[in-house]
Amino acid sequence: MKPLLLAALALLIAGPAAAATAAAPGTAAVSDAVRIVVPDRNIARGDVIAASDLSYESVAPIRASGGVATQLDQLAGKQARLFLRAGEPVLVNNVRAPILVTKGSTVTVTFNAPGISLTAIGKAMSEGGMGETVTVLNPVSYRQISATVTGPGTVSAGSLTATVAADPAPAELAAIQ
Repeated sequence: MKPLLLAALALLIAGPAAAATAAAPGTAAVSDAVRIVVPDRNIARGDVIAASDLSYESVAPIRASGGVATQLDQLAGKQARLFLRAGEPVLVNNVRAPILVTKGSTVTVTFNAPGISLTAIGKAMSEGGMGETVTVLNPVSYRQISATVTGPGTVSAGSLTATVAADPAPAELAAIQ
C-alpha cells in the first residue's frame, strides 16, 4: 500500500508528465529489463530438463543477479538438483550434468599412457555426471583414486605423459664418478 501512496504523491508533485514515465512498483522499464530463462512447467528434482521445458522472460535486473540462467544451454540437457517452479528464475547451481555413475555401482576404469592402455573394474564411492570427478575404490588393493566420468559406467583415471631424461652434462658425469 505504501508504494502506491508514494507513487500518487509523486504524481501530484511532478504532474501528469511524470505519470507517463513512472513504472508500476515491482516492474522494470523495457530498457532496464534483463532476459532470463525460466521453466514453462514445474520440474521435479532429478528430472532431465528439455529445451521445450524452458522459455525466456524479461525481468527487473535485481531478479537476474546471483547466477541466474540467462541462456537455454545453461539448463537444457541438465538434471534438476531440486524442485524448479514454473516461471521462477533458476540458478545455474541448481542443475547438474545427468548422473552417469551412481554410488556403489561397478565401473570400468581406464588408464592411458603413451603406448599402453589399462582397463580395470572398480566400485564407485560417489556419483557423478559427464566430466565430473568421482572417487573409485580398487577392490583388490582397497585404494581409492579420483577419476573423471567419461560415459555411463565408465571413468578415466587420467594419463601420464612420457618424460625422457636428457643426457647429463659432462660436469655432472665427473661429479657422479
